[in-house]
Amino acid sequence: MSTWTFATADALQEWGAGLGTLLRAGDLVILTGGLGAGKTTLTQGIARGMGVRGPITSPTFVISRTHPSLVGGPPLVHVDAYRLSGPAELDDVDLDTELEDAVTVVEWGGGIAESLSSQRLELELTGDLDRRVGACAVGPRFEQLLAALP
Repeated sequence: MSTWTFATADALQEWGAGLGTLLRAGDLVILTGGLGAGKTTLTQGIARGMGVRGPITSPTFVISRTHPSLVGGPPLVHVDAYRLSGPAELDDVDLDTELEDAVTVVEWGGGIAESLSSQRLELELTGDLDRRVGACAVGPRFEQLLAALP
C-alpha cells in the first residue's frame, strides 16, 4: 500500500487534481474514511484534474451526480454510498449503465462498491489536521497508475 500525507486541504485537492489527469473512462475509485477525512475535498481535486463541470459537493441525499466534461473527456459520476446498506442498494442506483463511459468515484464505498469492477483504486483517508491517503491498487491498470502518482 502506498501512503501520502498532506498538511492542508488544498494540498490534498492538488494531489487529487493530479490523479484526475490520469483517470480515464471506465475507472473506478473507491473512497473510505470517517466524517471530515477529506473524501469530498479529494473528489473536488479529481474533478478539477478531469476538467468537469462543478460545483462538486457531497451527493449524500441524491446518492449520485454526473458531472459532464468541459474538455472532451469522460464525465465524472460522483456517488455517496453513506446511506446505502449494501451492494444490493448500490445496484438499484443503476451505475452499470455509466461505468464504461465515465470515471466513477464512490465515497463511503468500502464494502459496497467493490463488485462494480474487477480493477479499481481504493483510497482510505484518515486524519484531521494532516490528511493521510493510503492507496491500494486492484488490477494492473491501477498498479501502473499508482506508480505514476507523485
